[in-house]
Amino acid sequence: MKSLIAPLVAALLATFTTLAVAADPESCANIKLGDIGWTDNAANNGLATVVAEGLGYKVTKTTASVPIAMIGVKGGQLDAFLDYWSPALDTTVLPFKDAVDIQSGPNMIGAKETLAVPRYLYDAGLKTFNDLPKYKDQLGGRIYGIEVGSGANKLIAKMIADNDYDTGGFKLVESSEAAMLVEIKRATSKKAPIVFVGWAPHPMNLENDMVYLSGGDKVFGPDYGAAKVYTVLSRHFESSCSNSAKLFKQLRFTPEMEGTIMQSVMAKKDAVDASRAYLKQHSDVLPVWLNGVTTVDGKDGLAAVKQSLGL
Repeated sequence: MKSLIAPLVAALLATFTTLAVAADPESCANIKLGDIGWTDNAANNGLATVVAEGLGYKVTKTTASVPIAMIGVKGGQLDAFLDYWSPALDTTVLPFKDAVDIQSGPNMIGAKETLAVPRYLYDAGLKTFNDLPKYKDQLGGRIYGIEVGSGANKLIAKMIADNDYDTGGFKLVESSEAAMLVEIKRATSKKAPIVFVGWAPHPMNLENDMVYLSGGDKVFGPDYGAAKVYTVLSRHFESSCSNSAKLFKQLRFTPEMEGTIMQSVMAKKDAVDASRAYLKQHSDVLPVWLNGVTTVDGKDGLAAVKQSLGL
């Protein structure tokens, strides 16, 4: 009899343990991410999607500007936004801080964002923010930004409005990341003057011989606009979907990681496919991301994701 009791007790304990770590309810099976159209956001969303789908979740993305994405996270229409660049997006995101959960630890450090120029223009003398007025006529008075409502555009617009560095006569050209990159390529093909917002990680740093302007601390912050990137979660998502929320809290990216995937995306490869290829070669990040995280039905999360990657 004793020989039968021990295995029975062990089986019951295993069952209760599985129940204790059972994953999210069915209502959490679809994870909704904000997508602001930036290539780095495509990369971090792609990485998150590969892992979440390996756990059995379905992931959908909604394209929106940063302000609309934050409204979506606040209202629970979106579960997570992975691309809060600080300080560039502080004025847009921080007004929501009491209604959303901004993670205290960044998901990426080592990023930067400030104005940049092609090397030939830098070598000609446009090296700092203070040099901008001297080149106003050559630049056509234009500074190229990205999407309307982006943090970088707001900083540039404020710089012009406040006449910082005597830039009051300049005009901010707002369009999109893709459109700005086209303008850079067009200008560099003719060795024409152009100044634009640049950032890392981004393939632009590999595909263009460009230099970041110094002296812009008042606008973009010190160390060439050094930035940290944070994850923002819906409070409903965090309270109701603890397993998948735990995954998103533990995601950590690097500029090298995102830059590699972004280069593939810029070459027209699907972000999820590029992320899957990256994780197959760099699976060492998975134990940290998946520590204590199960599949959607409560099984070993790390084993499931590795299996989904063919590892």
